[in-house]
Amino acid sequence: MRKYLFSGAVLSSIFGGIAVIRSTIAGPRDWRLILMWISWAASLAIAIGTVADESKRAELTE
Repeated sequence: MRKYLFSGAVLSSIFGGIAVIRSTIAGPRDWRLILMWISWAASLAIAIGTVADESKRAELTE
């Protein structure tokens, strides 16, 4: 769990999620808002997948 929380990619994605939440609260609700949420979810999934892949590679090399 610690490897996910301290990963730069995951932290960046979390801060991006905060920005999306602020845009949702303050901004207009149109098709761009949906695209922001989709892109945030994709970036979070990629970040988590990258950390998991790096962890598996590290285990295989040891």
